Amino acid sequence: MRCPYCHCDDDRVIDTRAAEGGYMIRRKRTCSNCGRRFGTVEKIEQQTLRVVKRDNTREPLDREKIRRGIERACSKRPVSSERIEQLVQSIESHIYNDYETEIPAKEVGEIVMGHLSKLDEVAYIRFASVYQEFHTAKDFITEVARLTQGPVPSR
Repeated sequence: MRCPYCHCDDDRVIDTRAAEGGYMIRRKRTCSNCGRRFGTVEKIEQQTLRVVKRDNTREPLDREKIRRGIERACSKRPVSSERIEQLVQSIESHIYNDYETEIPAKEVGEIVMGHLSKLDEVAYIRFASVYQEFHTAKDFITEVARLTQGPVPSR
């Protein structure tokens, strides 16, 4: 690792700590040349997974886009920010475990809905109403009936 001050590549690790549940490592280092301290972060580099949209365009999987959708669905619900972060991490892990290079946008939505149904039923209905483009009250009634009959089936 090059020192950000003198650009020498001779340093010593002083301390190492795991962060974000072991998915990231923070290291404190000292430069052998100038003696200054600096920190580094190591993170798992994941393959770029692309989402195939309905019009067949492709865009990178965006963790923040998933988070925003979940936060909107959970608005004014008793769901903590920590729980939302755990849910996003779980969804991201699910996607990266099951898909290598591309995933249809429809599958991303289905995975999010599956996870949301276990977290909060109202948030699930909110997300489903936008994702599945509900147009009438009957659409809501059908989805609520499906939800109250047991686990939400995969579509």
